[in-house]
Amino acid sequence: MDNAPLTIGQPAPDFDLMDETKAKVSLSSLRGKKLVLLFYPMDFSPTCTTEHCTFGPELPTLTGGSADVAVFGVSTDSPFSHAEYKSKYKIPYPLLADPTRKMVKAYGMFAGEEPFNCGKRGTVVIDPNGLVAAWQEVPMREPRDVKALQALIAGK
Repeated sequence: MDNAPLTIGQPAPDFDLMDETKAKVSLSSLRGKKLVLLFYPMDFSPTCTTEHCTFGPELPTLTGGSADVAVFGVSTDSPFSHAEYKSKYKIPYPLLADPTRKMVKAYGMFAGEEPFNCGKRGTVVIDPNGLVAAWQEVPMREPRDVKALQALIAGK
């Protein structure tokens, strides 16, 4: 786990994490769907909250209305924190908890040890065959643009 960016076309690293309800979610269980992983530093931070509150209403636009596209938020926060955050801001997609930082490191999205010790802001799109279709890091304090995110998901 060297925290290097992923390469387009490579198999996405498998993961097995809990969402905000403590349900297990793994890459292997989602084969056949396009996955959009929205990595973000932490729950309740201003930029992350702005993003999730923007993405929520735009979710049908982001996914093209397809049931074959699954969106997940991913941070190093706990399932408990995710549950509170999701409830407070009405986030419509699951939030995956990576407190061991194993996934953020495997996906090249680890911001490093202190003072951060959290994930970076970025997006990874995985095709239905489990291959990386897009990998993009976004500056920590800048929210992702909805139109740019939609283009990235669509492969444009």
